[in-house]
Amino acid sequence: MSCCNGSAKAPTSGGQLNQDGPTSTYEVVQDYYGKVLGNTRDLKTSACTASGRPHAHIIAAMKKVPEEVMDKFYGCGAPLPLGIDGLRVLDLGSGSGRDSYVCAQLVGEQGQVTGIDMTPEQLKVSQRHADAYCQQLNYKKANMHFVEGHIEYLDKAGIADKSFDLVISNCVVNLSPDKKRVLQEAYRVLAHGGEFYFSDVYCDRRLPQHVKDHEVLWGECISGALYIEDFKRLARDAGFADPRVLSSARIDVTDPELSQVVGNAVFHSITYRLFKLPEQLESLCEDYGQVAVYKVVLHCRHLLCWRKLC
Repeated sequence: MSCCNGSAKAPTSGGQLNQDGPTSTYEVVQDYYGKVLGNTRDLKTSACTASGRPHAHIIAAMKKVPEEVMDKFYGCGAPLPLGIDGLRVLDLGSGSGRDSYVCAQLVGEQGQVTGIDMTPEQLKVSQRHADAYCQQLNYKKANMHFVEGHIEYLDKAGIADKSFDLVISNCVVNLSPDKKRVLQEAYRVLAHGGEFYFSDVYCDRRLPQHVKDHEVLWGECISGALYIEDFKRLARDAGFADPRVLSSARIDVTDPELSQVVGNAVFHSITYRLFKLPEQLESLCEDYGQVAVYKVVLHCRHLLCWRKLC
């Protein structure tokens, strides 16, 4: 599962999402990502455009990922930090598995990667190449696997408390009918000091109901976009005290009809970093111009690797 709809036909219900609760939302999302989308060329907005060019190491790792896995990728960013060797990684809404496959390289043979998705067609793609891919990396055994389940109910998928060091997600949280529970579950499964590092779509205002109910915009990750300040409140309520923005890029709604539906609302693809450090982070930075100088050479752009230097 991931967040972008294509130019193929939208599900047939008059263009409006049937508001019969989570089950209906799940069915619409499964239909989009299992049956409607063909590949990354089937897009009506720029929501699936990465909000910044990935690091050279990430690009090199992507070149080893199987073609089918890459072709079925519909994310809105590159939430893939460096400096994660040996870590346990959970990929929420892993879809075809592109990010999981890259992380399998980054964590090395001693690390572990688990992808979870609710769409059978996508899971089959991710599972189909996993063993051969790990053999290609010269691992004695596969260090990644994929399970079926909902990102709101990681407990039902057998994912235990404090069992991961890093949770990633690529344009999936906005598709959930219960975003509060997604954040709570991510916090639960993270070990102390762990991080939720993810890209998603956000809006500069709360969307009216007719936009939320629009099926095509839902598949495009637009209808489910949270108002940015509401997201911050939900993150803090879940235990992530100080949400940090790593990168941001504006999303263009290029289809004239859809642009008219959303009106003046402005959308961004943002990569966030949320840390599980209870009672160690304040809700806002105390910034009075202080500067830290690290007398080492940093080979990664993203800051996750700084943990090992402090």
